[in-house]
Amino acid sequence: MPLQRRLPKRGFNNIFKKQYAIVNIQDLERFEAGAKVDKQALVAAGLVSQNDTLVKILGNGEVKNALTVSVDKVSGSARQKIEAAGGKIEE
Repeated sequence: MPLQRRLPKRGFNNIFKKQYAIVNIQDLERFEAGAKVDKQALVAAGLVSQNDTLVKILGNGEVKNALTVSVDKVSGSARQKIEAAGGKIEE
C-alpha cells in the first residue's frame, strides 16, 4: 500500500479565521426609519446570537427605511442600498 494511503488524513484549521454572523439587508426591514442598527439591536430582534462576535451585512433584498447601521463589515451592494435609502454606515 502506498505511503500516502497509509498515513492518517488531517485537515488544516486556520486559527486566525474570523467567523461572521450573516444578516441580509432584507432582514433590516423590521426596524423603523431612523433607527440605529447595531449588534445589540440585532440580538434583541433575534437576528444574531449573543455569542456571535462579528456581524456582516449582505446585500440580499431591498431596504426602504433610512437606517444608521453600525456593524463590523458591510458588503459593497449592501452599502449602496442603505445609502440609496438615505441611511448611514458606521464601521
